[in-house]
Amino acid sequence: MSILAWIVVGLVSGWLAKMVVPGREPGGFLATTAIGIVGAMLGGWIWNLMFNRAGATGIDIGSIFVAFIGSVVLLLIYHAVVNNRSRV
Repeated sequence: MSILAWIVVGLVSGWLAKMVVPGREPGGFLATTAIGIVGAMLGGWIWNLMFNRAGATGIDIGSIFVAFIGSVVLLLIYHAVVNNRSRV
């Protein structure tokens, strides 16, 4: 999938991840969007490595699911880091 497609999928998956992950978002909309895009690109990169789809184009259900999972994981990590920093 192209970088632009991963960004679009990242926007959607970041929004969906925010709906799933409980708690207030410390960084607001922009942080959630950035986390969604990075999570989608990271998840997509791992997905393409695992299934040897380096030249694949287009958006399929598997790539959307992986982007969503990547966004949720990255958002949970972000919450853990920000919450630990506020306790210190």
